[in-house]
Parts: sequence; C-alpha cells; structure tokens
Amino acid sequence: MRSRTERALMMAAAVTAALVMSGCSAQDSAPKVAGDHGEGSSKPQDDNAVRRAWVTCMHEQGQNQVQQDKDGNIFTPAAKTGAEASTAAYEAAVKVCDAKNPGIHQAKAKGFQKFVDEARAWVACARKNGYADLPDPDPKTAVLHIPKQSFDQAKWAAVQQPCSKLPGPSFTIGQ
Repeated sequence: MRSRTERALMMAAAVTAALVMSGCSAQDSAPKVAGDHGEGSSKPQDDNAVRRAWVTCMHEQGQNQVQQDKDGNIFTPAAKTGAEASTAAYEAAVKVCDAKNPGIHQAKAKGFQKFVDEARAWVACARKNGYADLPDPDPKTAVLHIPKQSFDQAKWAAVQQPCSKLPGPSFTIGQ
C-alpha cells in the first residue's frame, strides 16, 4: 500500500500529464511529438509513448523519482532528498520536458476521474476534522488550490492523521 505522500505525488504527476493545454482542429498543423505515428489527423498520438518520452526526459534532467506505472500513468513514489527534492529543479525539469514533449498535455491519464473523486473525499474528511474553510479541488485537474492568505498550518497539520487513510490530493498554496 502506498503512503499518503506517495499517492499525493502520484496524483500530482498524473494531473500534470492530464492537463489539456490546447486543442487543434483537423486543418491545423501540429508539431511532431513522441507517439505521433501518422501525418495530420490520420492516426492519433500514442499517449503512452508520449508519457514514456516525458518520463525519460525527466530522468535525463536528474528527476529519477518520476516513474510510470503499469497502466502508463506518471507518478512520483516518495519524497526524495537533495537535488531530486528541489522544487525549483523539478519545475525546471518539467519546463524542459514539456517543451521537448508538447503532446504531454494532451495525453489523458487513465482513471483521471478517480483522482478528482479521491481529492474531494480527502477535502470532505479535512472539513469534517476541523479545516472547514478548505476549498474544493479543481474538477479539471484534481488539484487543491489553497490561497496563501487562508492557509492555516495548524489546521492542515491537524487533519493529516484523521485523513491519512485516504489518498491525499495534490495541492498548491498561494499560487
């Protein structure tokens, strides 16, 4: 069984992979990306190949904690120390790998609705256990966006134990 941190990081990576940044019409010329086996709209991109190329790129950038599960979903199994743990290094690697693999934001995570439902269940638990003003997770990304001015470290810490059996959501504070 994965820890709450592992599940939260796995969800964050899956959400990153699931974000849809833009759409293209059949007449638009799209860049050739990993997993694009055809010309134009004759064959759709291979989402798993796109995700695999992105994970490989992340490894090349030193982010070896980023993995791909048997279903092809991207996840980060646990918090690391040193260079792998640096948020700035991770974000820089994401920018590089997103640029090298533009199709990553069109790849759909398998079972994405499950992440939204799990995030909602965790927020409901947190509200029940004292963090009543915690916002809902974004239904398009499953990410919990907490405004910096309303983040309460004491309430956050207090709900961790009672909600630890649930998969924790990916979250941002003040962004």
